[in-house]
Amino acid sequence: MDRPVAIITGAGRGIGRATARKLAELKYHLVLVARSHEQLAETAKLCGHGLIAAADITDPIAVDAIVRRTLKQFGRIDAMVNNAGMAKVIPIDQTTPRDWRATIDTNLTAAYLFARAVWPIWRKQKSGVMVNVSSVAARDPFPGFAAYAAAKGGLNAFSLALAREGAEIGVRVHTVAPGATETVMLRASFTPQQFPADQTMDPADVADVIVQCVRGGLRFSSGEVIYLQKKMR
Repeated sequence: MDRPVAIITGAGRGIGRATARKLAELKYHLVLVARSHEQLAETAKLCGHGLIAAADITDPIAVDAIVRRTLKQFGRIDAMVNNAGMAKVIPIDQTTPRDWRATIDTNLTAAYLFARAVWPIWRKQKSGVMVNVSSVAARDPFPGFAAYAAAKGGLNAFSLALAREGAEIGVRVHTVAPGATETVMLRASFTPQQFPADQTMDPADVADVIVQCVRGGLRFSSGEVIYLQKKMR
């Protein structure tokens, strides 16, 4: 049980899967969280291991259960990667209250629920690191991204507050905010004509930065927002 333990949300594909694979190479025990059991099973297969937790991360009962299960299985929690997200391009006058709540809850409230659940464990351990995956949209949103931008902007501020709170107990909180990344979520909203593939990042590139945060290579950036965007020649 001396191997470090990481919980990763949105681990069924994209950035979450890429992060899981890199942490698996570093011998982390993994708890893989998403809605789709099938996608999580594929991630676990690619990683060679992984505790699968198919759940709704906006449900406080489900989140608490995941954290309890992780602690029971491994005895500790070292890293929490809040990567799960949803983004729909919807004009504000067509954004329903249900759309708004779903976007805020998935991108922001879930991070609060996991933070609330792991914090007592980290206080006891006197260590822990959280990486919250935000977006460039928090500072430069496209039209139709009002709910998504609001959620990610809130996540940035939430992360800074947590970093300041965590400093007293040895906890770091990082925010990684990528631009366009070649994921299913991106392609659900934007066509290759709007975002050509040569202008997008690979999920593995974002995962590299997340892992640096987890491992301490970027420990002095706790509380800051690390923006990532592919530079065009």
